[in-house]
Amino acid sequence: MDLSWMAWTSATAIFFIVIVTLIAGMALWERLAPGGGPRRGILRLNTHRGDRLFITLLGSAFIHLAWLGVTDLSLWIALAISAIYGALVFRFV
Repeated sequence: MDLSWMAWTSATAIFFIVIVTLIAGMALWERLAPGGGPRRGILRLNTHRGDRLFITLLGSAFIHLAWLGVTDLSLWIALAISAIYGALVFRFV
C-alpha cells in the first residue's frame, strides 16, 4: 500500500500511538473498575470517564491548531498546555 501521499513522520506516528494507547487504557480502566459513575462538573453535564477523555482530545486538538496558527514556537509548549488542560478536564468536568 502506497502511503507516500501522507506525511508520516515520527511525530505523526507518536500522535496516533498515544491516542490508541489512551483509548486502550480507558477500556482497561473500565474493565478493572467498572462504572465510573456520572459526575456533574463545572459544565453542569453528567460526564463519564470516556466523555472527559473525548473532551480532552477535542480541546487538545483545538489548542494545537490555534498554536500552529498563532505562533512559530515549539509544539512541545502546546503539548504541555494540552496536558494541563487534560488534567483540569478530568478533575473539574
